Amino acid sequence: MFSFSKPSAETIAALIERQAACDFTYRSIGATLDGCAPPGYDRDHNRVCLGSGEAVFAAACEAVRGWRMFPPGWTEIYPSGAQIAAGTVVGMMAHCYGGWWLNACRIVYVIDEDGPGRRFGFAYGTLPEHVECGEERFCIEWQRADDSVWYDLRAFSRPRHPLVRMAYPLARRLQRRFARDSLAAMMTECQAVLKEH
Repeated sequence: MFSFSKPSAETIAALIERQAACDFTYRSIGATLDGCAPPGYDRDHNRVCLGSGEAVFAAACEAVRGWRMFPPGWTEIYPSGAQIAAGTVVGMMAHCYGGWWLNACRIVYVIDEDGPGRRFGFAYGTLPEHVECGEERFCIEWQRADDSVWYDLRAFSRPRHPLVRMAYPLARRLQRRFARDSLAAMMTECQAVLKEH
């Protein structure tokens, strides 16, 4: 959904309610878990080392739980405190190219693993009221072998809305900007912890 003014809370809540019972707009549900993008989709994989140690891992996980990996200033999640649980539906807004794009997504799966390494995160997938079609995973990894903590962003997508298909190069540029800004947002979230150690 596109508009020249920021959608109201009522508009976003209505979108989430409409989309709650809808199916995903793609077949390969959960494919971001093993990194296999289905044929015909663009594949993106970006990661950054956030630092090292349990405190950095905890801070990064808390940022993901609070949806703070979404770049401030031009992206927003509604509701802002949405529960990280399979089935949760959210509205994702992006302010770009002179307007507001409101998209609906549902959490597909949650990762919470403890073994030789720790991993926490989730993936969400697109619903019918989304300009793209695909899935995106946000994951924090603590590799105990070297104590490093990583933010790993993985996605596959293709344009769904006619305007996005027509402006495909701009859409891809925006996706690259999102990835870059998301990695930077997570680095910022962990800066206070890094300064303490």
